Amino acid sequence: MIEKTSGIVLRNFKYSDSGIITHLFTEKFGRLAVMVKGAGGRKSGKHLSYLQPLNVVEVMIYNKPAREIQQLKEISLHFSPAGISGNPVKSAMALFLGEVLYSVLKEETPQPEMYDYIYDSIRWFDNLQEGVPNFHIAFLAGMCSYLGIEPSGSREAGDMVFDYLNGTFCAIPPAHGHYEGKHLSAILSSVFSSSWDEMKNIPLTGNDRNEALGAILKYYSFHFPSLKKINSVEVLKQVFR
Repeated sequence: MIEKTSGIVLRNFKYSDSGIITHLFTEKFGRLAVMVKGAGGRKSGKHLSYLQPLNVVEVMIYNKPAREIQQLKEISLHFSPAGISGNPVKSAMALFLGEVLYSVLKEETPQPEMYDYIYDSIRWFDNLQEGVPNFHIAFLAGMCSYLGIEPSGSREAGDMVFDYLNGTFCAIPPAHGHYEGKHLSAILSSVFSSSWDEMKNIPLTGNDRNEALGAILKYYSFHFPSLKKINSVEVLKQVFR
């Protein structure tokens, strides 16, 4: 059966000299792997430009639910965040976020609220002029509620530590030992309590930003064993050093 859906590009893997497998998070099916023939050849520029991380595409596929990889019939570009290709910060962020989403979004079922959150975030990213360096942190913090792992506990008092295992801010360090120190916990408290618009005004140094990112990824990894080492995070950290 031929099906049509919009999808957000997560990652691509070369399959052959003339084909790639692109992993999408789609509006209609959730996670979807699609074979794109001809995308690895000499005249593949158009397809490759469509399949950059965080681009939103429209695809028509020959859908066979029993298949792990669906065959592509048609693809077109729906939306591409402006300025990514010429902006090393935005480019590194798009690559990084695509890799994280590839690791945590595994369900092959529709997730409309998650899809809308990611799509709206990409639109925000496209228009963002101030606070760009904090976007990826705000995005990952905001996505926690859609993943069912939003931290709890009081965040108003500064004398708190963040419990990675239970996802809570607490006054007494937990006995299990998986918690963050007070300085970084205070930064995480601000991050998790702020809206996207407020995040751009949080004064983070490059080191603070990298430590906060590392802490959020560590928190994710407690809940998502599939979140292996994110290769692109080192590129992103270099950008902010």
